[in-house]
Amino acid sequence: MKETYHVVGSGEVEEILRSYVCGRWFEAQAGFVDVRSAIDGRVVTRVSSDGVDFQAMLDYARTVGGATLRRMTFHERADLVKRLALHLSEHKQRLYELSFDTGATQKDCFVDIDGGIMTLFSFASKGRRELPNAHVALDGALEPLSKGGTFFARHVMTPLHGVAIHINAYNFPCWGMLEKLAPAIIAGVPIVAKPATPSAYVAHAVFEEIVRSGILPEGSAQFVAGGLGDTLERLTGQDVVSFTGSRATSTRLQGVPAIRENAVRFVAERDSLNAAILAPDAGPGAPEFELFVKEIVREITTKAGQRCTCIRRAIVPRAYLDDVQRALTERLKNVIVGSPRCDGPTMGALVSLAQRDDVRARIAELATEAEIVYGDPAHVECVGADDRSGAFMSPIVLRCERPLGATKVHDVEAFGPVTILMPYDDVAAAIAIANRGDGSLVASVFGYDAAAVDEIVLGIAPFHGRVLVVDRDCAKEQTGHGSPLAPLVHGGPGRAGGGEEMGGVRGVFHYMQRTAVQGSPQRVASVSGQWNPGATEYAATRHPFEVAFEALRVGETFYTEAREVTLADIEHFAQFTGDGFYAHMDEAAAKRSPFFDGRVAHGYLLLSFAAGLFVKPELGPVLANSGLEALRFLKPVYPGDAICVRLAVKEKTPRKPEYGEVRWAVTIFNQNRDVVAQYDLLTMNATEDHVPSLAGEIAVGAT
Repeated sequence: MKETYHVVGSGEVEEILRSYVCGRWFEAQAGFVDVRSAIDGRVVTRVSSDGVDFQAMLDYARTVGGATLRRMTFHERADLVKRLALHLSEHKQRLYELSFDTGATQKDCFVDIDGGIMTLFSFASKGRRELPNAHVALDGALEPLSKGGTFFARHVMTPLHGVAIHINAYNFPCWGMLEKLAPAIIAGVPIVAKPATPSAYVAHAVFEEIVRSGILPEGSAQFVAGGLGDTLERLTGQDVVSFTGSRATSTRLQGVPAIRENAVRFVAERDSLNAAILAPDAGPGAPEFELFVKEIVREITTKAGQRCTCIRRAIVPRAYLDDVQRALTERLKNVIVGSPRCDGPTMGALVSLAQRDDVRARIAELATEAEIVYGDPAHVECVGADDRSGAFMSPIVLRCERPLGATKVHDVEAFGPVTILMPYDDVAAAIAIANRGDGSLVASVFGYDAAAVDEIVLGIAPFHGRVLVVDRDCAKEQTGHGSPLAPLVHGGPGRAGGGEEMGGVRGVFHYMQRTAVQGSPQRVASVSGQWNPGATEYAATRHPFEVAFEALRVGETFYTEAREVTLADIEHFAQFTGDGFYAHMDEAAAKRSPFFDGRVAHGYLLLSFAAGLFVKPELGPVLANSGLEALRFLKPVYPGDAICVRLAVKEKTPRKPEYGEVRWAVTIFNQNRDVVAQYDLLTMNATEDHVPSLAGEIAVGAT
């Protein structure tokens, strides 16, 4: 690999950006496009993909990258993503220097660069916590399909055998690439990253570090600098396209015959007329009023308003409209526009002169329905730069007096430092205005009155991918209207499409196939990697609590002796715990219940007795009980009944070299072999080399 990097801070220019395909860097010889600095117009680099063999690139991803990734487990792939995050964390200063020429300030760099790295950490953590250390993920519970218990179904998630084409936007060259890469790699699907040309040099630098790290397997990640040629025409039903950009481009790409005819999965995040709503109770002087104004200013000045989640429509009670306008004006007067390389500027430039021209054109369209009440689209005073050679623009505030009678303000997005004030007369009107965006990524509601806020949230929820409610109680810790660090999917419905950003395992599932596997209990257990009732049981030759994590077998089962539950036990438990519920203490009242024939044992008494039957008290491999899940009480236990317990190893998940998590299927039976209760018990069990012992008294080994 050629060890040449941009040093934008010193004014040096990288000759061209290269593509990374088929395991090597490829340098085009023709077809170049100049990429210019957003702050002074000079040529930063040139881009071309002329000569790339796109079919070979796809084949390499599918046969080399995909095959290698699929041999790894979810946890192994999540570990790759974490290691990559650690590596990029050590090299981010260079990325800051590059980003200045995109018009990004230091604050903007944190959102893009640090935000992208933090996204890798987040996905890696979720992959370890929420996915198994296996090749198959489970979606939903085991489904019985027969009365006799011999036929079951289980939904499993498996990696697609294709490639993910990631077409990224110019506004977040680092974060946009990494938030797509992480879920795909964890899912086991190789990627091809195609950055937007205006900021491709930042994405290129990030990818150079990815390659230099040597962390990702060969073929699992490729990079195209320039156009994708006929790549999309070569896709199959096993491939995925994930796009961020304009609605027009998204529509054109979705119309590619191969995508349409081969049912290629197409995930789009595109134009979004996001709204922020000031609730009726949040007038001047209220904490929520100040938070509302502050958030609008932050949204339209961060990245110069070039954010898919930026507040485009500020929806305000008509009585407060002038107050909001005055407050916005006062705050915006303190915004300093200029070169990110200078001290002082709080807002940088748009990504290019072409983008500034486009924003100006969109403002002209909006001005047919709204009045500009702050800022001049044609001129702005700049610090350390010239607004003629750089793509600088003043923050712009428009005011639309009759939003329900307008159309362009709900359809045209000026992708820059632009927002529109819109008044409403009642809550129903506020909801109607917000929903005129026809499906947005995010909306936020600022208010403290529960009735009004709840009505707004429920009214706009079907039209938005995320709804943020901000009030005085969460103000200090809430992540913000457009925060890329918000731990939720922010892809929206309708015109906005949908995205996998920060969506946890659901983002990973974009790259997987959900399949219902039907068969015998043993066959379903074998495929899913999780033991279920009816599957083969391996009789424990010693108590499983004496066995180290590695030596436990999924399906290993231990049956306890029986214990009678007496009336004295029930009364003692009631007195000791204070739980004197009538079903346990009043025979006549219990008989009047439709569920009981008389006094019954407490459910939690049964859990306690069960633990007493199967727990080994001595120091050994079991380090801690970390909880129980899916508890169900299925049949009453009466005084005189006897219970016993089946303890089965349901699933094993390594956590650290010292220990792993064991999921035990616990079933409590009565003397008639009826199931009276069942649940999953979670314990942390030591690995063989880390089992605590007293003078070596505990021998640990395979069963």
